[in-house]
Amino acid sequence: MEFRLLGTVSVDSRTGPLPLGPAKRRSLLAALLLSANTPVPVARLTDFLWGEEPPPRARGVIQGHVSRLRALLTGAEAQAYGVELVTLGDAYVLRVPETLLDYQRFEELLMLARQQRSAADTVRMLDDALSLWQGPALGGTFTEGPLQAAAHTLEESRLATVEELARAYADLGEHHRAASVLRAEAVAHPMRESLAAALILALYRAGRQSEALDWFHRTRRLLADELGIDPGHELADAYALILRGGPRPGAAPAGGTDAAGASRAGTGPVEGAGTAAPPGPRGPAAHNPSVATHPTDLLPRAPRGFHGRNAELAALTRAAAGEAPVCLVTGPAGVGKTSLALQWAHHNPGVFPDGRLFADLRGFSETGEPALIDVLREFLLALGVAPRRVPESVSAAAALFRSLTDRRRLLVVLDNARDSATVRALLPGGTDCVTLVTSRNRLEGLIASDAARPVPLGILGPQDGTALLAGVLGEERILAEPVAARRLAELCGGLPLALRVTAARLAGRPQWTLAGLADELADERGRLTFLDVDDTGVSAALRLTVQQLPADAVRQLARLGHHPGGHFDPYTCAALAGTDPAAAAAALERLGSAHLVTETAPGRWVLHDLVRLYARGLDPASGAEALVDVLDHYIATALAAADTAEPGGEPCFVLPEGYRPAAVRDFADRAAAMHWLATERDDLARAAVAARGAGLHDRAWRIILLQWPQVVWRVRDSWAPLLELALDSARAKQDLYAESRVLNLLGWVLTEEGRTAEALTLLERSPGLAQQAGDRLGEATALINLAVVQAGQGELDRALEGCGRAVVLAREEEDRHTEMLALQHLARLQLSAHRPGDALGSARTALALGPEHEEAARRSLLLAVSGEARLALGEEDEGILLLDRAAEEAERAGYDEGAVRALEALLRVSARAEYRTRHALALRRLTDGG
Repeated sequence: MEFRLLGTVSVDSRTGPLPLGPAKRRSLLAALLLSANTPVPVARLTDFLWGEEPPPRARGVIQGHVSRLRALLTGAEAQAYGVELVTLGDAYVLRVPETLLDYQRFEELLMLARQQRSAADTVRMLDDALSLWQGPALGGTFTEGPLQAAAHTLEESRLATVEELARAYADLGEHHRAASVLRAEAVAHPMRESLAAALILALYRAGRQSEALDWFHRTRRLLADELGIDPGHELADAYALILRGGPRPGAAPAGGTDAAGASRAGTGPVEGAGTAAPPGPRGPAAHNPSVATHPTDLLPRAPRGFHGRNAELAALTRAAAGEAPVCLVTGPAGVGKTSLALQWAHHNPGVFPDGRLFADLRGFSETGEPALIDVLREFLLALGVAPRRVPESVSAAAALFRSLTDRRRLLVVLDNARDSATVRALLPGGTDCVTLVTSRNRLEGLIASDAARPVPLGILGPQDGTALLAGVLGEERILAEPVAARRLAELCGGLPLALRVTAARLAGRPQWTLAGLADELADERGRLTFLDVDDTGVSAALRLTVQQLPADAVRQLARLGHHPGGHFDPYTCAALAGTDPAAAAAALERLGSAHLVTETAPGRWVLHDLVRLYARGLDPASGAEALVDVLDHYIATALAAADTAEPGGEPCFVLPEGYRPAAVRDFADRAAAMHWLATERDDLARAAVAARGAGLHDRAWRIILLQWPQVVWRVRDSWAPLLELALDSARAKQDLYAESRVLNLLGWVLTEEGRTAEALTLLERSPGLAQQAGDRLGEATALINLAVVQAGQGELDRALEGCGRAVVLAREEEDRHTEMLALQHLARLQLSAHRPGDALGSARTALALGPEHEEAARRSLLLAVSGEARLALGEEDEGILLLDRAAEEAERAGYDEGAVRALEALLRVSARAEYRTRHALALRRLTDGG
């Protein structure tokens, strides 16, 4: 069995390719394979398939596709290969050996190729790797959003591999073959300068100088016409090499010129100001004889045990290709910014023939930042300036530094910068110099003033995290406990610092098992303590970041530690911290700039698990108060959303005792309210669980029940477990009103799921409970839901009686919304009892209650009942007209179930092609979610 992503997404089995079906299913499979062996939450899969505008039934559509994929894999005996698609809570994980994944084999072959000492072996390995590609990555899927990004990353890796293969051919002296490999890709990717430069050099070294020059001018014109830019360093260097008649294989280098075309100056330091420069090409020493011209190197050693980060290393290379580029590596404490910078710097020595400078600016250190004049003095001395010639003022020293670097090709690494102003004083002056800055802050001022190119650094994935552990502990120890190793990587949150501390603890204790330490880390109360060793650890790193923050941002961070959900917005933060949304948004921006929180969408933020544990410890005493505040915020916001989504609906309940809401967002329309309920579903569920765990049962059932518009709209989206939690909380408070209301909704959900026996048991109790609580409208709703189940069980007379009683109760309470609901179901029951005249009358009465009490879905259902009643009365033309209107209203509202129901009724009496087409489209939308 083989899973393919490098081409059309497919699964090859022993009997041939599996019939994966529509693009949505292929996209779902691709999303699971890209995170193979890692749980992928339903919310993440929704982003993969639809982005920010999922259809109402997205969760149900995903469940359907997962079921079909599971059936396909079972039929292909996938379990025999170690393949299994399982459900873990609110997530799915596709367990599959990496040897069955073509993109994993591709990466493994690349790694092996880079370890070969023989260029011939490297060529063979790279050829094997590229042979795995059968076309553009992720073919046959909806490559938008995350899938588009994944396809782009895979394609970048393929192109980089083609370039590596060409270099290996060049090492063998087979420049014609290198040119042949590169030409096809250069034609397909004409804007990729690295391909064009490599092809130009390959053609030149193969003795095809005129072709090389033609290709350069063709590319230069294309860049100017399409992008309005000049060639970058690689193209310009290749062109200069040809013009100077630079070395071809077997020829001695021209005087002072290396293979990259970079001019080299003399190597001896010159102390006296009047000493003449040595003869040769004009270099830095020719116009400034007070400096040494030998390459200087202040870089610390390369990081040990570095793993992964291929995408970020490639991004750094791209960022460094501009004119006088400033590359900005940003990320949270402990994410490995310095390691990435040093890894990149050490693996590109030939790009900087004039040297590499390094300074730790200690922007987040307890020892404080070094004086700028001290950093500049070290740079100037390294560049050969005599100690007595180093200026004493920062401005003069910076000016001299810019002057000396004006015509050099130099790398300047500024590590741990706190602010933009510090970096600006240390920027070199040459257009060929590259500055590489690392910071825990975003340094947006540097982006604005010096066009710094940000390279954000996130956490490591499970595979790279496990590889980092193996780099310290050895492969044998990881292979002995692979599941525990992966669990450790996940508990460390993919944070390299946490992983290294964990590895250090295990390395010094060979008697410890990985599983044992994983069990220790699983306890949140002691996790941060275990992730500290000596003076190094997650807590220490975070403390140095937090101590730079203003007091209001620290308070906001401390309160966020007690947030029960996974995401938050300025309104949630304001409720937690007791401020207003504007102040909370400002604090979030400050925390985001320090990489303590991450913005995943406009106005929507998340907190890394380890940061959350640290934040909780900043103010542990405020946890109970913060929880109540955020629960009341959710209740207030969900009330506003429900009122906007269903403006004719009655209030669900009185507010809980001690209720104190903060600022609540406004919802412009029903779509906005329903979007909020859908987006916040998981966090509302977590809040309800936290409320029950804290004994706040009066908040727990309210938070769940207030989601009723979303429950009604997406009834088959697995609401039963959450409603059962609400039922437990209602019973814990001995609240008959709450118990009846929850039973109503839960019974209806179970009915729609086909669990009618369970539904009947619950719903038979609900009317009596509502009556005891004095909740007449609740009793009416309970009678309606009970009637639906009774009708399904063949008890039509009892159902009609109950529904009729519900109409009377709603009318006596003067609640037209509930009356309309009761009349809708009564009309459907009357139609089932072969009383079309009565059904038509009930539907007319409901529709006459007024548009302010109806929503599109209910109006569609009432029109459909009216149409079917007309057909039963023999009034076919009028019946078809009403059913057509019902289908149109449902289609306009996106209510596909209603559209399918109305169109099916139409197709029973009409053979019009239009109805068949519309029915097929509605059914496809319903099943595919598209």
